[in-house]
Amino acid sequence: MSDKDKQITIVGAGLAGALLGALLARQGWQVDIYERRNDPRVQGYEGGRSINMALAERGRHALQLAGCEEAVMARTVMMRGRMVHFSDGSQQLQRYGRDDSEVIWSVHRGNMNIALLDHAEACGARLHFNRRLERLDFEAGSARFIDDPHGEKVHEAAFDVVIGADGAGSAVRAQMARETKMGERFEPLGHSYKELEIPPGNDGQFLIEPNALHIWPRDDYMCIALPNDSGNFTVTLFMPNEGDPGFDTVRTALDARKLFERDFPDALALMPGFDEAWASNPVSPLGTLYLDRWRLYGRAVLVGDAAHAMVPFHGQGMNCALEDCVSLARHIEEAPDLAAAFTAYENERRPNAEAIQEMALDNYREMRDRVDDADYLLQRELELKLQQRHPDRFVPRYAMVTFMRIPYAVALERARVQGELLEEATRGLENLDGIDWDALDARIKDRLQPLSTQEKSGSRSR
Repeated sequence: MSDKDKQITIVGAGLAGALLGALLARQGWQVDIYERRNDPRVQGYEGGRSINMALAERGRHALQLAGCEEAVMARTVMMRGRMVHFSDGSQQLQRYGRDDSEVIWSVHRGNMNIALLDHAEACGARLHFNRRLERLDFEAGSARFIDDPHGEKVHEAAFDVVIGADGAGSAVRAQMARETKMGERFEPLGHSYKELEIPPGNDGQFLIEPNALHIWPRDDYMCIALPNDSGNFTVTLFMPNEGDPGFDTVRTALDARKLFERDFPDALALMPGFDEAWASNPVSPLGTLYLDRWRLYGRAVLVGDAAHAMVPFHGQGMNCALEDCVSLARHIEEAPDLAAAFTAYENERRPNAEAIQEMALDNYREMRDRVDDADYLLQRELELKLQQRHPDRFVPRYAMVTFMRIPYAVALERARVQGELLEEATRGLENLDGIDWDALDARIKDRLQPLSTQEKSGSRSR
């Protein structure tokens, strides 16, 4: 585009806002990023509400394009798969991929955010903290921010175009909704989460296997634990809002301790600060945000959770948001004007966001209910064998989503077909000895076309 003398305002200095600021500043735009919270590099990161990030191929690709992959990866811990903790006390590692070339990376949200803020500033973006957006006047091109820590001091700023990277409760989205119908729908999951911690041992080392995402599945609720590079684990309890157990009945630290003594005793034994963490960390709700519209002509557009908040059970919320940023920056660079760029970006990303939102909900049911199920484990065994027999056709959904940049919508459709084939082939079987391999190979070739190189790496033209 030829109008880079225009200034771009980004509201939200989280992961997506900081990365997008770096990408656009590197393109030559004047970028101002406004954040309602304090600068975490000065006053520390506000924790207690965030789940650790699972960095995968899409996110790493975005970091690479922005020039900050190395800085972020230095703070990550590799996770080879799910370490399932069964109710009888036994454990099983269920690998994410075929080998250590197919892994994901745990990173603390605060550490990653700080690295991205440093990088955005180094690229030329201007950062403004303690600025809560109160009002956008699109006709006048004026934004009104409130400095809450200093007696609600008011700051007015001119803007040419504004990008909302300010999360599920986006103030930018609320202002856009005053100008046009956004078709906003929020579907609560009926479950919430509470964050806890397994600290490092006395020698600073991990107390359980560090290179895995630990899961304690218990039907309608579960715990997970993700490693941090400082030797601790961020533990998250996911549970219904109502029920037995539910957050309406498990209220106090004593209630929670009784639940953990019964269902997660091995995890509880590793959490000496359990009672304090339960009392101090909030219960945070989960749900899915859908919008019919992400943009306001050439004046405003949304990215990440502001456009498509999702439940965190496929580990793709952050990766999808960073992929949004790459797409938006590319369209801004290539389109004749901002209105065209925003339209092309939304047309590309909205169907894919809706697809990963659906897969994230599916994965919650799988993590919670199926990872210790015999039928699931048999289908998983067959899935890995079929991946070896048909590497260009039969690619597990998790691999398509996590280790490749296949558009989410393509991955969802192929996964539906593959799921049908797995269910049909294993129906009534206790092991793979009864599989009719010739017939199954023929069905796969009939129903699944080979993935192209373009599909594996993501399409720039979709």
